[in-house]
Amino acid sequence: MAERISIPKITPATLLYVLLLTLPAAPTASLNVTALLSTFPELSAFTALLSSTIASDLAQRSAVTVLAVPNDYLASSDLTRHLSQTSLADVLRYHVLLQFLSADDLHQIPSSGALFTTLFQTTGRATSNFGSVNITRDPSTGAVSVRSPAPYSPSNASLLEPIKAVPYNLSIFTVNSLLLPYGFDLMASETRPSLDLNITKALIDGHNFNVAASMLAASGVVEEFQADEGGAGITLFVPTDSAFTELPSSQSLQSLPADKKAVVLKFHVLHSYYPLGSLESIVNPLQPTLATEDMGAGSYTLNISRVNGSVAIDTGIVQATVTQTVFDENPVAIFGVSRVLLPREIFGKNPSAGSKSGGAIMTAAPPPDITLSPENSPGGFDGPPPVSREEIRSGSSVAGVQRLMLVLCCIVVYLAV
Repeated sequence: MAERISIPKITPATLLYVLLLTLPAAPTASLNVTALLSTFPELSAFTALLSSTIASDLAQRSAVTVLAVPNDYLASSDLTRHLSQTSLADVLRYHVLLQFLSADDLHQIPSSGALFTTLFQTTGRATSNFGSVNITRDPSTGAVSVRSPAPYSPSNASLLEPIKAVPYNLSIFTVNSLLLPYGFDLMASETRPSLDLNITKALIDGHNFNVAASMLAASGVVEEFQADEGGAGITLFVPTDSAFTELPSSQSLQSLPADKKAVVLKFHVLHSYYPLGSLESIVNPLQPTLATEDMGAGSYTLNISRVNGSVAIDTGIVQATVTQTVFDENPVAIFGVSRVLLPREIFGKNPSAGSKSGGAIMTAAPPPDITLSPENSPGGFDGPPPVSREEIRSGSSVAGVQRLMLVLCCIVVYLAV
């Protein structure tokens, strides 16, 4: 009677883990909104504005409805000439609804109206739910109107006609006016006097920010910060000198290439003016940064909240607190913070990049080794060649899939014995 060979037990959890890794990633719809809009000459001016401001934001979305303003209606308004680049981008974000709406969907809107979230709401710069639009339909005429949900908002537009629909990813309608979010300060960049603040000097005068001041000056990004003092303003979170000395060698900023170092520095800046009181009562805790605008919507965000009476800033890797106000005069606020704000997009894959306060990064444990060793294979069978984790994860290599299937077949045969 043949001796039964002992083979390490394969648990159901291990098998499920491998099977999940082999599942192909769900395809994501890639929207090239500006390319589709460019086929309509009457929308060329609006398309050019989108391309120069929020094209990368749109590419991150799988389902949107765009309210486009035709050339004739856009030319009748000189608003776009008075806006800073950031303010203009926010106005255009207000014309992008974060869901697919067909013409039939709009015809079913009740006369009382319905709220729809826009891309502007996701920036965190909208007050309350005023980053949404209220769409109403007149039951007697069928006319559809779009306006801010704020009472007595002067900004509104009428829907003209559907232009394009790509179910269920993209829908384009034309409107007869540029829409403005409630409370949007159109003339901020023109009426607000420039501070001409030298940020580097302000940090040096603070006596505890010499490292940050030198890094900002060397990187060149400080000039970009100072250029953004107009418009919506800026808020800087500047680590103290001691915060830099507490960084372990694995988190050294000096070892980063120049482009990534600049991204980390921009990660410390909000593209809006927030005095301390506003930070303490912030409505949308997840805030985009200047790095978000460079790297894409949803990335490089800061979670700002009030913890134990202080303003806490969480990056997903470290949590810092605001230690002092260095400068606060509209439109610029500069705050000292206790930690260097490390973005998880750069430092998140480093197991040692956790914070000293216990904010260690949780890394996924490697999958168990399920290959059968030659000495433990039944009947002297050497078994199929081992499957690398890269092949398992990718699922794109035919050879890798075939080898995986061989392993699974061996498991099924063994369990059936």
